Amino acid sequence: MNPRPARPDDLAAIVALTSEAYAPYTDLFGAPPIPVTEDYSPRIADGEIWLLEEGSDLAGLIVLERHPDHAMIFSVAVSPAFQGRKLGIRLLHFADEQARSWGLPEVRLYTNSRMERNIALYSTYGYLETGRRANPYRPGWTLVDMVKLVGKAA
Repeated sequence: MNPRPARPDDLAAIVALTSEAYAPYTDLFGAPPIPVTEDYSPRIADGEIWLLEEGSDLAGLIVLERHPDHAMIFSVAVSPAFQGRKLGIRLLHFADEQARSWGLPEVRLYTNSRMERNIALYSTYGYLETGRRANPYRPGWTLVDMVKLVGKAA
């Protein structure tokens, strides 16, 4: 099961999976995390979303932006029905491979400081915390910036 680029007709499934995957955090924060409120149409058009499918089911997705000197993970989401199967790790591995294929030396991401499980997962997978900052879109929320060096493709 390899990720495939999202198509415009995947939009409803992307929105539904993202809402389901982030639902525990929506409850914890009292408001939806930024990925839940994102307009994914432009990201689909820009080729920034890849989907993991099992049969006809959408199991997970990653939103990966290409920048001149790094790749940036905007969101990793796994359907609750597929959680616990290391699909999030598979998507992180895909981000590493994609960054290398683009000739980029690192993958960056940011997450909410209250998403402690995610921070621990990213750390275990080789991400280092580079700083914390106020979320410019959500007063009172703190973002944790993280980076993983992946090396450029040969």
